[in-house]
Amino acid sequence: MTENLGQGDYTFRAAPDWAKLPDGIVLGDVAGIAVDGRDRAYLFNRGDHPVVVLEADGSFVTSWGHGVFTNAHGAHIGADQAIYLTDNGDHTVRKFSLDGRLLLTIGEPGKPAVPMSGQPFCRCTHTALAPNGDIYVSDGYGNAVVHKYDPAGRHLMSWGRPGTGPGEFNLPHNICCDADGFVYVADRENHRVQIFDGNGRYQAQINNMHRPSGLAITPGPCPHCIVGELKAYQPVNRTTPNLGARISILDQKSQLVSRLDRGEGAGTGPGQFVSPHAIALDSRGDMYVGEVAATDWAAVFPETPKPEVIRRFQKFTRVREQAT
Repeated sequence: MTENLGQGDYTFRAAPDWAKLPDGIVLGDVAGIAVDGRDRAYLFNRGDHPVVVLEADGSFVTSWGHGVFTNAHGAHIGADQAIYLTDNGDHTVRKFSLDGRLLLTIGEPGKPAVPMSGQPFCRCTHTALAPNGDIYVSDGYGNAVVHKYDPAGRHLMSWGRPGTGPGEFNLPHNICCDADGFVYVADRENHRVQIFDGNGRYQAQINNMHRPSGLAITPGPCPHCIVGELKAYQPVNRTTPNLGARISILDQKSQLVSRLDRGEGAGTGPGQFVSPHAIALDSRGDMYVGEVAATDWAAVFPETPKPEVIRRFQKFTRVREQAT
């Protein structure tokens, strides 16, 4: 039995043998995870089966998307029960039905915008839907902006520029919308989550985190932020303890509410992380975390040979106090 991780209402237990993948289905790094209204998990990964669908009990449902994507990066299922898959290798967001029918493409495959031009897209990173169906895209590796589209994919506006001030970005890596339509952006290399209204007006920021990569928010207004923090990788700090490779849950005032961290640093065991890149919650509050551990291994462990088996994703079951 695995140990409990986290504190209070956000206490979890790793379920290391949850997924039941059939022979022949081998996942690459799970860069994106989304959960639908039936609590099925969609693992958007960098293997030969780009979208793998699993039931809540881990049983295999199907896979699709073969031969479509260049570099899986972000996955999101909105209230419309369509899945939005962000491919930072070919600079597109594609909307699919949950059974894999292409419904909409935003961006021109293989035709990036000029780097740091502010025009869509140059290595876009993630997508989120507002309650009214508007689409927000973080455009982060070759840009420093957020783009807003209507539900039909028409560009409405963009905001942001490189920098460290309010409304400026240093690699906007992930994005979420809350129940009131506020937009949360994981501003990774500025070590913060910025909050905007639906028209890009800066509202606040959440700090006290290290390189936020994965991002999810809890249901309802004024949510808590669930942040996947990357391990430090610079030669001067990559062995420093208490920097990343963990999941932190923070409130709107930047106060730590709970943290999933075994205190052993980055690793591949149950409840450990190397590069937690994607986070999703199901209706029960169980949490799914996708890793790009193989992609980031050399940066995190430059002197350690990459193991043959690397944990690509994990499920964490919410632990609730039993009534007495």
